[in-house]
Amino acid sequence: MRLGLHALGIGAGAHRAVIDAVAVAADAHGFATLWAGEHVVMVDRPRSRYPYADDGVIAVPAAADWLDPMVALGFAAAATETVRIATGVLLLPEHNPVLLAKQAASLDRLSGGRLTLGVGIGWSREEFAALGIPFERRAARSVEYVAAMRALWRDDPATFDGEFASFDEVRVNPKPVAGVPVFFGGNSDAALRRVATVGDGWYGFNLAGTDAVAERTGLLHDLCRAAGRAPDEPTVAVALAEPDVGDVAALAAAGVDELVLVESPPEDPAAVADWIGELARRWLPALRISSTGHRLKEPDQT
Repeated sequence: MRLGLHALGIGAGAHRAVIDAVAVAADAHGFATLWAGEHVVMVDRPRSRYPYADDGVIAVPAAADWLDPMVALGFAAAATETVRIATGVLLLPEHNPVLLAKQAASLDRLSGGRLTLGVGIGWSREEFAALGIPFERRAARSVEYVAAMRALWRDDPATFDGEFASFDEVRVNPKPVAGVPVFFGGNSDAALRRVATVGDGWYGFNLAGTDAVAERTGLLHDLCRAAGRAPDEPTVAVALAEPDVGDVAALAAAGVDELVLVESPPEDPAAVADWIGELARRWLPALRISSTGHRLKEPDQT
């Protein structure tokens, strides 16, 4: 099992010196992936319910700095050589798929093929309203956008004719190094169905514990079989609400490929190396002992 870190882009993790320090130290200690999420706007009094907390309220203050994840991860990639970078998650229906395909391919090429595009359908009706994008049918829009982006990454020229996106004989270059893996976020049955039918992986977020992970991966495996895919074909990355080293064996048994730690980095860049070192000393030995031997699967470009 691999170890990921979701610590960039928000608060202290939005400072350039901290991004560099976290990326360099994580790369040196053998972390597999650096993750960064997205919200274009936040509101002081949201009416939409946040789906990853029991009280329905996101923990990030509305006034916090929150970088564009593609920009933040570009800086992280420039400071490193090995560690992968991943959006976790980017709110896909809020983006133009042609422009995003260009941005993702560019970042993947400049990082040497290290990008994973984690996407979600979004939950904040207020955010969609601010962007002038319909909140309704955002799931269908997201699935179609993935197909459109894959056509652009795969074909040259590319043609696509859909309900939400269409283009005819266009060239979008550069192409990704070897395709960009697309992970779907979300813990619902519908989210797992998207993973099983069109995703290269799943990013489960803020799950309550190993039993919840096992139940969700069990359903994912069933959905993959129903879709004609091998149960372990999609890569599985999860973040737990309260992770514990003792959970590692159960996570491995549930088919988890990557455990993602959601942490806030120190504000002082000089303190980051020791902070990353402590996380590595605590987690990496246990993960190596319980390794499932899974590797990142090749992205589906169909």
